[in-house]
Amino acid sequence: MKTNTDLNKGFNFQTASGEEDFPYYVGIHSLAEMATKDDKVCVLNILGGESKTVTPTSHEFSGGNIVCGTMPGRSGSKMKTKIGDIPVYNNVLEALEAGHKFNVAVVYVPPAGVKDSVIEAVRVNPDLKKVVILTEKVKVKHARMIRQYCQWRGVDVFGANCLGIGDAHNKVRLGGALGGTSPEESLIPGSIAIFSNSGNFTTTMATYLLTSGWGTTVSLSSGKDLYIHFSAPEFTHAMHNDDRTKAMVMYVEPGGYYEHDLEFEKPVVACVVGRWKAKLTRACGHAGAVAGSGDNAEAKEKWFMDKFGVKAIFTPDTPTCSAKGAVVTNISHIPLALTAVMMMNGIKPDFEPRGNLKPKCWFRNDMGLDLPEEMKLPVVEAIAPYNEQIAALEKQVGTIFPRQTLKDCSGASRMDSKTQVTQIHGTSVLDASTKSLEENLVQSLIREYPDANGAAMANVALNAFVNQSGTVGLAAADGAREAGSSPNACLSTAVAVLGPKEVQASKDAVASLIELFGQAKLDDPSSTGFDFSAQLDQAAETEAPDDAFNGALVSEKSGKRGKLMLAALEARGVKSVFIDFLKALAERTGGDLRDSQVLAAITCHLAWKPFMRRRLSTNTLLNMPWHFRIFSTIVGAAVPAANQDKKSFCGTDNSEITNEWSFTETAFAALLGRRPTEEERFSFSVLQGLLITNGPGTISAQGAKGAVSADGPEVPERIQVNKGYLGFLSHTGFAHGGNGFEAIAFLMERFADSNLADPGDKGHKLNLKAMATEYAKEYKVYKTKAKAAGDLGYAKIPCINHPVFKNQPVNYDPREVFVDKLFKKRGEYNIFQDYYHNIVQALKDTGVSKNVYCVNVDAVIAVILLKMLWKPYSDGEISGDALEKAAFTTFLFGRMIGSAAEIDDHTNRGKNMDTRSKASACSFAG
Repeated sequence: MKTNTDLNKGFNFQTASGEEDFPYYVGIHSLAEMATKDDKVCVLNILGGESKTVTPTSHEFSGGNIVCGTMPGRSGSKMKTKIGDIPVYNNVLEALEAGHKFNVAVVYVPPAGVKDSVIEAVRVNPDLKKVVILTEKVKVKHARMIRQYCQWRGVDVFGANCLGIGDAHNKVRLGGALGGTSPEESLIPGSIAIFSNSGNFTTTMATYLLTSGWGTTVSLSSGKDLYIHFSAPEFTHAMHNDDRTKAMVMYVEPGGYYEHDLEFEKPVVACVVGRWKAKLTRACGHAGAVAGSGDNAEAKEKWFMDKFGVKAIFTPDTPTCSAKGAVVTNISHIPLALTAVMMMNGIKPDFEPRGNLKPKCWFRNDMGLDLPEEMKLPVVEAIAPYNEQIAALEKQVGTIFPRQTLKDCSGASRMDSKTQVTQIHGTSVLDASTKSLEENLVQSLIREYPDANGAAMANVALNAFVNQSGTVGLAAADGAREAGSSPNACLSTAVAVLGPKEVQASKDAVASLIELFGQAKLDDPSSTGFDFSAQLDQAAETEAPDDAFNGALVSEKSGKRGKLMLAALEARGVKSVFIDFLKALAERTGGDLRDSQVLAAITCHLAWKPFMRRRLSTNTLLNMPWHFRIFSTIVGAAVPAANQDKKSFCGTDNSEITNEWSFTETAFAALLGRRPTEEERFSFSVLQGLLITNGPGTISAQGAKGAVSADGPEVPERIQVNKGYLGFLSHTGFAHGGNGFEAIAFLMERFADSNLADPGDKGHKLNLKAMATEYAKEYKVYKTKAKAAGDLGYAKIPCINHPVFKNQPVNYDPREVFVDKLFKKRGEYNIFQDYYHNIVQALKDTGVSKNVYCVNVDAVIAVILLKMLWKPYSDGEISGDALEKAAFTTFLFGRMIGSAAEIDDHTNRGKNMDTRSKASACSFAG
């Protein structure tokens, strides 16, 4: 052996082959020497978490190459493997004293202990020649000390942060998880060496190469900590000296100059990745994958292109390569690039291609989208044992959401802090404002909007139960009204009565329909041509004859409301497999259908598509009838008993409402006692949409979520849905919900003596600019006097300015702008909104403000409602007190949409008592 001198360190180093190829010690000069049958291994920290899952596979694949392991305090333990136990000792010296001999140490020790573990193993074992460090994020100073000591002792080090070495010809794996749990599937003997900065991609590339007929010789996961010990120059040298290897594939990440001066004697395909990391200043992924000066991905691409004499990156569309090699940036292009390069060298693949890189989908979910045929990927059967697991999974209906703490968090709503626009299930309240009340109520639960057929069904279900005449709930609400309670308190009494026993029959019917149709491959419940004969036979066996009238899906008598609902569905031309099924079942068994069963069929129909796509849980379907009953109750109980009886609601026959009206119209009638005009219906829908939610942090949402949290959502069956609504209702009030009346009162005062007849008449002949200027001057005097007197609590003009939309010469609330444009596009005018625009300009012109304030979205709510109520108010039909209650109730109607979403979401995702505050976050106001 010859001796080289490292002038920098003053140490003497030996090369194993007698060659002077490096100015430092390198013991491996051929890939054939890297992982051999003669190598015997000791695994440090063998019983640690990662090693426990990896080491047995390595041992079995390699034919039993691991002779022992170490684990402080676990001497005498054994690691079980299929080919025999591996003894465990406290340390390396103890293992040596027990008579074990080994030349390789595989290190799974935590980062802080790697240096001492490696140095100790090398110090006590003179036969140790290879160290493979799997541990990630070893400190640079520790890596240097390991390097220095192992150089001195003549030991090759691999890693750190690597997955080890695999030799497909020798069928040996040293350390790590190359090839996963089945290395024999990817480590197939061939002629290609793989050097990779990525551990997992090492296996992926070996698998990809098989699709073009290329096997491997040695695969090395070099690691990509800041310091790579056995790096690209050493591997390239060993590759050149390996007669088995005809070419090399390299996977290169940014950072380091290891590849800069490489010279190749065999063809190479270099996959250079990480252009997206060019602007990073901290590691994202591997610690060493952060570029310094001139070693980013783009620079490394250029290095390799210069070496290969090519001008561009190789892609299937532009297959640029030379006999020396090719550069790719996508690992899926490696097989094609390698084959092209090897053809230029007259070298054929090692064997026939195995498989291909086409997508092999084990699952497919089109999310209800009507995709073109070329985008509908075929589903193939998975390999065992995954095919059995997938088959079992396919029998699961609905989804199961992971649970998490949902205090100040929601899977249903969120607010954009910049635009202040809130979303409900991904739909902004601005877009929701263009939908009807019934459409938004359905969307709050099923996360998507119903089609026209579904909306018709929803209207039947909601309108059928809106009449509360003769119910205990309405009596309680009237009692609360008599006592002077606020609208939210009155409605709470009615909702409290709607407990679980009231909806159990519907829940039972839903459960039966899920059981019957869950595996029936019913994709669209509107497909009336669906053959449900098998389900009908199955149901008839349990529904008749002995228990024909006690089952969940048919009853002895239908009741008036059941008939009313069926007639309304017929009148509206509704198409539904579930409704048709129940009718057929009733006819088969001689039974009839009650309202609870029809309601169950309607809610199942509405939720079925997203349920089958696993967007909804079974729990959501079971609770939907309960939510629908509460929606109807909140609207119905807003109307005193004097204005509804068994046959009519607000003066309109029940059948007319159920057959013809939308629930939007019914809610409008509950407030004003009449059916709205088309313009009023649209305005009312916009109003409801804007009120849906302000995100999970609002008081009303917190009330709903807190009520669910207190019931314990981790056992969802015990959640009482009506209590969630009680939480929402009890967390509204004159400051949150009733505050909209402040703007209404302000406008009523401004227009009190105006003789305004129609707020929607653009030709009103009122001088709004003069009215606004006059008031601005009055307000300036008032504000000046108040501030001079030290009164900082002076009255503010409601619904102008905003903490986010400010400090510009002219400020706008984008939500108000959206609604303003929406109504203008329809040719509709609102004098109150126009007046607000004049007010903010007048405040600027008179010096009250330095810039033009925005008109915020709360003003929109006020002006829409006042426009609808102005005529009955000015005609003396309703009082100011009634107007205030109407404004409050309107808020409750809209906000119950968002609350429904929060209740359902928290039931499915939340944890028990997760909305409580930590004791450390609370303080005493003494």
